[in-house]
Amino acid sequence: MIKQLHISNYALIDKLDITFDDGLTIITGETGAGKSIILGAVSLIMGERADSKAIRDTAAKTIVEATFDIAGYTLEPSFIDNDIDWDEHECLLRREISPNGRSRAFVNDTPVQLTVLRELSTRLLDIHSQHNNMLLSQSSFQLSILDSIAGNSELLNDYRLAYQEYRDAVRRLDETQSEIERLRRDEDYIRFQLTELQGLQLKPNEDQELEATLGKLSNVTGLKEILWNVSNQLDNEENSVLERLTMLVQQLQEAEKNLDDVKGMPERVQNAIIDLKDIARSAGFIMETLNDDPAELARIEERLNSIHSLQYKHNAADVNRLLEIQHNYEQQLNEIEHNDHIIDELRALVQTKQSAAAGLARQLSVRRHDAAQRFGKELLTLATPLGMKNISFDIKCDTTDLTSSGIDRVAFMMAFNKNQALMPVKDTASGGEISRVMLCIKTIIARHMQLPCIIFDEVDTGVSGDIANRIGEMMADIAHSIQVIAITHLPQVAASGNHHLRVYKTDTEVETLTRVEVLDAQEHILEIARMLSGKDINQAAIENAKSLIKHKHND
Repeated sequence: MIKQLHISNYALIDKLDITFDDGLTIITGETGAGKSIILGAVSLIMGERADSKAIRDTAAKTIVEATFDIAGYTLEPSFIDNDIDWDEHECLLRREISPNGRSRAFVNDTPVQLTVLRELSTRLLDIHSQHNNMLLSQSSFQLSILDSIAGNSELLNDYRLAYQEYRDAVRRLDETQSEIERLRRDEDYIRFQLTELQGLQLKPNEDQELEATLGKLSNVTGLKEILWNVSNQLDNEENSVLERLTMLVQQLQEAEKNLDDVKGMPERVQNAIIDLKDIARSAGFIMETLNDDPAELARIEERLNSIHSLQYKHNAADVNRLLEIQHNYEQQLNEIEHNDHIIDELRALVQTKQSAAAGLARQLSVRRHDAAQRFGKELLTLATPLGMKNISFDIKCDTTDLTSSGIDRVAFMMAFNKNQALMPVKDTASGGEISRVMLCIKTIIARHMQLPCIIFDEVDTGVSGDIANRIGEMMADIAHSIQVIAITHLPQVAASGNHHLRVYKTDTEVETLTRVEVLDAQEHILEIARMLSGKDINQAAIENAKSLIKHKHND
């Protein structure tokens, strides 16, 4: 329930603080006193569009702030999801409009997006006026009424989860089928590319090995010349390196006899001679093995050309990357060749999820049909005394494919005159009739579920007498379950209230301001007497007001 409302710098309001109680609170006042202004301010915390023209003092910002008692409301998940401080007892909603028209929203002093403010406020406050009566013509709203009466909240949540899982499975099947179709369209291309790659029978690092062999075969003559020169200069020609080193050994041996510092040098040179002899023999051996092989050279050049061509074609840096591409093509063909069981598995999953969702949808449908019967009877019982004695009502229920709300499409069918065919609400009801029907509906719903605080904005317009009495009684009946605030011009409705606020205008030297006063018991009587007789309140009107109040509260 709403506990307090603060409005500052809005239209005719400089500063206004209103405290609300539970039960039925009546708001009355002369036409133009500012009741609609207060309601307009409240709409700002409901997330409605802010109009900078409503800012009273353009040098200051407009503030609307409402404090709610939220005990018993399951709002904590929304607070956690939006990173808002949670208080299980109280919630504060605030909207600020700066002179330049910039709007800011707060929940428990935490800045939030306007969508968050709107989502939370609609779970705490319901403004009911002739303007929003057209909700009654919407199939989704009609279905929500039946779900409320049937107590389908938990079952509906289970269904929506199952329906989402079903839709996810359908999406996965569609995406997989599309991907497989794409692969099938590309199958010839993939198979051609794979055949070309497999035809080369590539080996890891093969290109590096071939490049090395190519370098050797391309330079056989030059290499043989180098090796022959090495071998010949070391050992095979006159005055060769080895021959001169042998003479050096002999000379060092002579010096070693008389010079200790030379000791060991002959052996070291002798070891070098041994190594160099081995090098000379190896160079000669390698030279003998080197032979021109034009056929092998041509083969290697041809293979390297084939490899390089594929590298260029596939933008691959080396043979190893080509082998990766080959593996990818093999995997894609494998998917194409073995996709039937993948599709079969996904189709089976879709069927399973669809069956689960359909089962819950049928449970919803059964409960909705039962609720429709009970709702129709209750609605006729409540609506008939409200000046609609010829009202007829039925709910048309059609079965549809699975949707986010189930398998039911409903239409409220009504007639308000004798011999009139039942037609959809939007085609048959006047504005006043729809207002009274909506009042009946909210009375019924309030008996079945916890609703937010309801503000009735002159929904009793155009009625009087006994119908006005019954509207007041109906509002009082709803107020036994939830907090109700009613803006009215009818004394019969005002007499049903537990609390009474009067809106009035007052003039200062420079401006006109809207004010609100809380009426005590005596002032409550006088205000109803004024509503009965006009400005000139006489004793008869006062007695009539007392009688009306007594009768209402005795009932």
